[in-house]
Amino acid sequence: MFTMTLRKAGLAAATALALSLTATACGGGDSGSGGDKINIGIKFDQPGLGLKTQDGDYTGFDVDVAKYVAKELGHEEGDITWKQAPSNERENMIANGDVDFIVATYTINDERKERVSFAGPYFLAHQDLLVRADDSTVRSEDDLNTSELKLCSVTGSTSAQNVKNDFAPKANLINYGGYSECLTGLENKTVDALTTDDSILAGFAAQEEHQGKFKLAGLNLSDEPYGIGLKKGDTELQQKINDALKKMVDEGAWEEAAKKHFGPANYEYEAAPEITEKS
Repeated sequence: MFTMTLRKAGLAAATALALSLTATACGGGDSGSGGDKINIGIKFDQPGLGLKTQDGDYTGFDVDVAKYVAKELGHEEGDITWKQAPSNERENMIANGDVDFIVATYTINDERKERVSFAGPYFLAHQDLLVRADDSTVRSEDDLNTSELKLCSVTGSTSAQNVKNDFAPKANLINYGGYSECLTGLENKTVDALTTDDSILAGFAAQEEHQGKFKLAGLNLSDEPYGIGLKKGDTELQQKINDALKKMVDEGAWEEAAKKHFGPANYEYEAAPEITEKS
């Protein structure tokens, strides 16, 4: 009788343990349920868009968009692991499963859509130049197409491709790994201009340590629709993100985030674009 009681107690304990382990195993990995971890790619070096601060926080318009989308997918802010997404690594990060999605000034274009899918767009920027405040050499697009002008951009960015393939094939184009390196080069006069999207340039110009040093040239060189990059063919996640972006605009949260991050730079951003990336 005593032996049987011990056996029953042991069996009950084993069953409870098995159920506990099963519940724990079922709780992780599903990107749609609350409390699960999610990996999101952003830029770490773009003020106003995606910036990792000295105290380890993450701030910017892209960060706010990513947080809103994650919440709509069932994730609290504490569930997010932020991953640095350099321009030339974004497609690989998505294809390798390093991130669930990327919100990192990621222009939608046909070449990229061969490897990844996009949701959105959620923002429309335009390529421009950042020059030193006292610079008067760049007044129009025609001033760019000369080997005497040292243009800096970032490896893997559409801005670098546009310079090389479209409006300034003769320019002396210097590619660095990040925009902060280009900005340093502009400040110490090893380059003459930094070219990328006006939204990014405005963020740099608005930083307290840079105020008065730089200015935008005011050239509208291209249209750059920012999308949220995700694994190619994942139409279910694409639709969920599109729904989240629409809700963000309809609720006014999109406009609130845009004013917060672009207002200090006096950057005249466009209204939220129509969502075009659909399955």
